[in-house]
Amino acid sequence: MQMEYDSTTESGTNEMHFPVPLLVSTAGFGLFVDSYLPGTFDVLSSEPEKVIVTYGTGEFSGQGLDFHLFAAAHPLDVYRHYFGVTGLPALPAPWALGPWIWRDENDDQAQVESDARIIRELDLATCALWIDRPYASGVNSFDFETTKFPDPQGMVEKLHGLGFRLALWHTPYIDSHDPDTTGLYEQVKQAGYFPPLTGPILNNWSEPIDFTNPDACEFWQRKLEYYRDLGVEGYKLDYAEDVVLGIAGARMPWLFHDGSDERTMHSLYQLGYHRAYAEMLPRDGGFLLTRAGAHRDQAITRVVWPGDLDANMARHAEAAEQHGKSFVAVGGLPASVIYGLSLSASGYPFYGSDTGGYRHSPPDRETFTRWFEQTAFSTVMQVGTSTNDVPWEFRPENGFDEEMLGWYRKYARWHLRLWPYLWTHAVRIADTGRPIARPLGLAWPELGQHPDDQYMLGPDLLVAPVMERGARTKQVVFPPGRWFDFWTGELFEGDRQLEVDAPLDAIPVFQRAGTIIPLLRPTMDTLAPSEDPDVDSFQGNPGRLWLRAAPDGEGSLRVYDGTVVEMKGDGELRFVFSNGNVFTNGYVLGLYGFDEPPAGVDCDSQTLGQLSSGRDLESSPAGWYHDAERGWLYVVVEAGTSQCRIRRN
Repeated sequence: MQMEYDSTTESGTNEMHFPVPLLVSTAGFGLFVDSYLPGTFDVLSSEPEKVIVTYGTGEFSGQGLDFHLFAAAHPLDVYRHYFGVTGLPALPAPWALGPWIWRDENDDQAQVESDARIIRELDLATCALWIDRPYASGVNSFDFETTKFPDPQGMVEKLHGLGFRLALWHTPYIDSHDPDTTGLYEQVKQAGYFPPLTGPILNNWSEPIDFTNPDACEFWQRKLEYYRDLGVEGYKLDYAEDVVLGIAGARMPWLFHDGSDERTMHSLYQLGYHRAYAEMLPRDGGFLLTRAGAHRDQAITRVVWPGDLDANMARHAEAAEQHGKSFVAVGGLPASVIYGLSLSASGYPFYGSDTGGYRHSPPDRETFTRWFEQTAFSTVMQVGTSTNDVPWEFRPENGFDEEMLGWYRKYARWHLRLWPYLWTHAVRIADTGRPIARPLGLAWPELGQHPDDQYMLGPDLLVAPVMERGARTKQVVFPPGRWFDFWTGELFEGDRQLEVDAPLDAIPVFQRAGTIIPLLRPTMDTLAPSEDPDVDSFQGNPGRLWLRAAPDGEGSLRVYDGTVVEMKGDGELRFVFSNGNVFTNGYVLGLYGFDEPPAGVDCDSQTLGQLSSGRDLESSPAGWYHDAERGWLYVVVEAGTSQCRIRRN
């Protein structure tokens, strides 16, 4: 339950960035040890039918060890009890669940503004950018370097005008060697804002700020006011893993203002660090992207990324070779998927790795494609690498091309279109506790199978990313029921394992029969406000709610805004609509399983006419269109309609 040295991996650590002492069983029980002291969980390893939990309580042994046992009829319902003890996950701003793009290094303000224009010109759905270092005079100088960023206020205004939100990279340090920051460093040191006693410093700049000191925290937040007033709405919070228990059995003593030391602050430091920034975010929740934490931090931080993964398809601890170098991998795309599912099962519902990877960048064309396909069908899609690989810049080193850019455009748009589905289940966590991305074994415990290469996204989408180089098929474990291929509409009977096609441009995704998925319209560019009339903004006009229905008896949908759609029947389908308070402009209803045109479509007793083209779906007041090639039916439903009837041939 702590970061430890591991000489066998390229990072030199066990990659334990978010140790959460929570064990959830498919039998419906949960064990939570409420301690930040060092500990271990031995789960059926030493003894095949026993879980052994050991904590180094030391001089605190007289205080006892707090732990909780939870029980629920379904394992996913254990989390409601866990959050009752530790706090509900903090929701990011709604726009933070749209696609993000960043470079590891930006040349200057002109490049940031150019990237924003190119993204819009290329029609790449994107809600936000963040600027990684270096952009300031020095590390945490709380400014912008004036020769490279001469007009930061103007830059922020241009980004906002194009429908982007903006975040910045930050750390809890001040560069003690840079002439631009040594004065600030000495000021902080003289004020006593660093810990009274520090162990070895595991970064290149300075001791970390002591956020247990209220004066230090207030000082830091006053410095952040400059960025807040500019219109910065989020932060990528890097590092902050200096406080470790020890190496090779030797203790590394730390002491903080409040009297705590490394025995708890190896986990608790991050909570104070993140809280200081969270309190400076906009009221809508803003955006924090963090790489380390512990239990209860889910109530402070917003989104987790796993640190620096490999830009390949290696599994963790696998021997790998890339760009002429041999190494024991931290892990690439497979490690990212497993990391995200483990976090989701540990109370952190929002996760996004660096799409494409970071170590040993650039990713090749296949790796980047498989990675953005997967992050498109996850909670957070943030795109960037250590070699500044943005999707539209084609270089011999990465092999990107126009075909791949077209695939990226498609998947970024799908991630944005899925926002009503993702946000509905994000809001629902407060009631159910259920995570959004769900390990298959927890979502369907009756299967008795626990693949680490597929998962449920919400209750209705089965996602099976391809994570093996060269693979063009995928073995998929289908839970009970019937499942429609999200792309082709092909119907699969469940409760078995099947091999499905997985060409390079298609991630296997399946919708559970009897469900309805809410979507944004296909032209949506951003969730953020925009002043540009050519940018299709959700804030400017939510428009019609698009629905993807998988008919199979009765089903219903309740969207976060209160919209309710009920579905009944099979041979003759009936849909009943009740408007919410955001999507008030009608619906475009899409249905699988229509090889033939319908015999008729009636809405509120009015017969709808056939549309001549799928291009008419957004502009026509009402009507239906049959896509004969894919066997799909689309029905445009006017605002205020209460029910529709669809008769099959």
